[in-house]
Amino acid sequence: MRPRAALLCRTATPAAPHIPLRIAIALGVGLWLVAGMAQADDLTDRLTRALKQPGTQGARVGALVVAADGTTLFAQNPTQPLIPASNQKILTALAALATFGPAHQFSTMVLADAPLAADGSVTSLAVRGGGDPALTSEELWRLAADLRALGLTHVRGELLLDDGYFDAQRWNPAWGEGSARAYHAGVAALTANYGSFDVTVTPPARAGAAPRVTIDPPSPFFQLDSSVRVGGDAPLSVERSAAGERERVTVAGSVRPSGTVTHIPRSVSDPVRYFGAVLRMQLAALGIQLDGPTRVAPTPSSFVELLPFQGKPLGQVVALLMKYSNNNIAEMLVKNLGANAGNTPGSWSDGLGVVRQQATAHGVDLSGVTLVDGSGLSTENRVTPRALVDALRAAQASFAFGPDYVAALPIAGRDGTLRTRAPAAVDAARAKTGLLDGAAALSGYAHTRDHGDVVFSILNNGASAGDAAAIAANDAFLEALVR
Repeated sequence: MRPRAALLCRTATPAAPHIPLRIAIALGVGLWLVAGMAQADDLTDRLTRALKQPGTQGARVGALVVAADGTTLFAQNPTQPLIPASNQKILTALAALATFGPAHQFSTMVLADAPLAADGSVTSLAVRGGGDPALTSEELWRLAADLRALGLTHVRGELLLDDGYFDAQRWNPAWGEGSARAYHAGVAALTANYGSFDVTVTPPARAGAAPRVTIDPPSPFFQLDSSVRVGGDAPLSVERSAAGERERVTVAGSVRPSGTVTHIPRSVSDPVRYFGAVLRMQLAALGIQLDGPTRVAPTPSSFVELLPFQGKPLGQVVALLMKYSNNNIAEMLVKNLGANAGNTPGSWSDGLGVVRQQATAHGVDLSGVTLVDGSGLSTENRVTPRALVDALRAAQASFAFGPDYVAALPIAGRDGTLRTRAPAAVDAARAKTGLLDGAAALSGYAHTRDHGDVVFSILNNGASAGDAAAIAANDAFLEALVR
């Protein structure tokens, strides 16, 4: 970009003393108009060329670029409904922040059958979920530490888990056949670690030694069955299945001596019992003895409150959602929206109704838009580039939550799902990625050389060259935009 001072000097040149001021002004305006038209034509040419990449061949592509003042700088099929993949989270995040505000904290309530006895004991302990989407092992350690600080030392009876704030539908039927992959985690009002765990396979450092297979978190909830061997080319695999009230984790395949450490994330079969297992682990770590079993049941009305545990502020939760494209957070936010609207237990249908209401209230054109989940995991979702640009512009303009929304997006070439992408756009874009089989998306904010800050969206469905090529084409579009 040329220095602003140089531009001012060049536009001032026609105003020599022998030229009337009104003519000089007219000349200056004319020069700016011509320059602006040339810049717009240059941008159109660059983006048009970018959309002739191999990753757009045979694809249905919709793209839109809008300047800060609302002027459309580039458009190709901007109102065509397409599969948005994880760009669906753009609408979910808007609705959640607009409804709750970035400082909102979801509460997980701990109750007991009676106040603490003099010796710090209770008969039964209950945890009533409030739909906190970001309870991790570390957060549950904090919860256990807070209970210890209150004086709790001993639970003589059972641990009750109350997940009635959400309905019992763990997996959205629009997702098709479920899997053990971490992004397919079940949705519940009580869950830990986004309903997922990590299997680590460490090859031996020397020949003759055995590989090491571990699970994080190291809870007795997991029953490990490993047949990983040294030598051979069998790929590593991890499957899980319910084993009574525990989870059987079967790890197979082969590794080579001194090879690389492999991390394989997986989802759990029962997110509520998983929550209970992680909590029990952390209670034990803090010296709180728990004698009885875990049971999933509503909290008795006679129980008294011990601790209202407050989770991370929503602004931080949305950053986790957007930076790392966390599906479980998105779906929990949707069900929270439904429950908050007075429709307890929270459900997908009620929550998505709130997403639509908030989008409409913020000026988003939902013509042709179909929402069946909050994460974009379903191929039944349909969104237009226009709707995504509208949502991004509305969020950016909000004093109440705009800064949190913009900061939540991955930074090109720096972090999140854009950390290794679009190197020619490093630091010049904040955008949400999206990828499903046959669908790649990229939408967000960019700083351009000729047009300042802009909002853009590109949805790319059905590229004949495959998903990797479609991602490369989307990145080329962004790099051409900011160049």
